[in-house]
Amino acid sequence: MDLVEVAPTAVPPVCRMLDFGKFKYEQAKRDRESRKLQRTSELREVRLRPRIEEHDVGFKTRLIRKLLSEGDKVKVTVIFRGREITHPEMGREVLKEITEAVADVATVEKPPSLDGRNMSMIFTQAELAKPKQPVKES
Repeated sequence: MDLVEVAPTAVPPVCRMLDFGKFKYEQAKRDRESRKLQRTSELREVRLRPRIEEHDVGFKTRLIRKLLSEGDKVKVTVIFRGREITHPEMGREVLKEITEAVADVATVEKPPSLDGRNMSMIFTQAELAKPKQPVKES
């Protein structure tokens, strides 16, 4: 048994008689449990091509919905190969189609942008998105 100062800032300071080894073990156990319950938002990526078929778009849309429901942000990337880069409007159409399909559960955090041979945009879960400030009328 040890005399442990529990609340040193209290007036008067609070001390308890307890087994210090057991106290440290239980404190570490509580810390591990609290870390396990925390969830950090990750950026997950879904890649597609500009000439993707309709069924594949549906499959990727379901995957995006699943990732968003898990609390992650989703980066959707359209990869252009060869001469496909001369038609970036095809990539924009694919991204527009996906945006419309997930509009009820997601908001666009970053609109489509072309970075080299990749066009990407980022979605966040709808309720996690920051609400816009209302415009005050004068």
